[in-house]
Amino acid sequence: MQAKNAPKKIAVLRFSSIGDIVLISPILRALSLVNSYEIHFVTKRAFAMVNIHNKNVSKQHLFDKDPREILKELKEESFDFVVDLQKNIRSKRLRRLLKCPSSTFPKLNVKKWMLVNFRMDLLPDMHVVDRYFEAVHSLEHKRDGAGLDMFVGPENKVQLNKYRLEKGAYTVVVIGAAHFTKRIPSFILKDILEKTKGKVALIGGPKEAQLGEELANLYPAKTVNFCGVTNLQQSASLIEKSGQVLTADTGMMHIAAAFHKKIIVLWGNTVPQFGMYPYYGNQTNKSHLFAVPDLSCRPCSKIGFDACPKGHFNCMKKHDVGQIVEILNQNLA
Repeated sequence: MQAKNAPKKIAVLRFSSIGDIVLISPILRALSLVNSYEIHFVTKRAFAMVNIHNKNVSKQHLFDKDPREILKELKEESFDFVVDLQKNIRSKRLRRLLKCPSSTFPKLNVKKWMLVNFRMDLLPDMHVVDRYFEAVHSLEHKRDGAGLDMFVGPENKVQLNKYRLEKGAYTVVVIGAAHFTKRIPSFILKDILEKTKGKVALIGGPKEAQLGEELANLYPAKTVNFCGVTNLQQSASLIEKSGQVLTADTGMMHIAAAFHKKIIVLWGNTVPQFGMYPYYGNQTNKSHLFAVPDLSCRPCSKIGFDACPKGHFNCMKKHDVGQIVEILNQNLA
């Protein structure tokens, strides 16, 4: 039992993935700024590192595949309220099992489906973070407009001098993405690296290690390959200390926004209209969004595919490298 004057316990649900969890950080902060709240976060174990050092979270509750794995643990917390920012079958079931008041947000899946399948844009001109805030309208919260949060622990701070990198004077290039149709093609990356001034740090997972090594070998004087070497927190540290970030629609894009970085985004099969473009809150927008114009097949998915449904992948292959490099070089000038 909670003591009479104990903080009210609120469970915030967001099971995946990296970018989505970063995007709910303003909600966690807005709730934590109310001194009477104790914020617990429920997510998959695979994404524990996103909020491992988040000062706005009192405790994380981690599961592997199904949140019912930790149902007993969650029930013992005796939550007063559940904020469901996942809004799927599993989160709805968990809310029901926890038997306490809850809220969620407008996910707009039907409107997204209409845009993907019929090119009917019925979506509001609203970032997903603003829709997330609708889930806490009945709770006391303090919205400060400070944008996203990402906290890197001291043990994960990358020592730049080991790699001959200088703070603020290099570009992070994100060469991976969860889905193929979001990834920047290797020939585009090669062209950009050849023409971009200054040092470059490549980040990605183990699947991108080979491509990262290939790119670093092509341009050894300017490129350092961190793909498959750094963990999530260390990659975030590289972004934090960079001068700018080149990325596709990835979780790293949102981490870059959390550090208020200049971001150059190459959009593939997804579109900003889904409401998940770089979010800076009330701060200055430092992003440049590039998309191939006049493609009738785009967007083809609200998430992504393992291959281009049309077979041509023009949404990525036809990006204007000249324009992209011009912005990259201007940012570092």
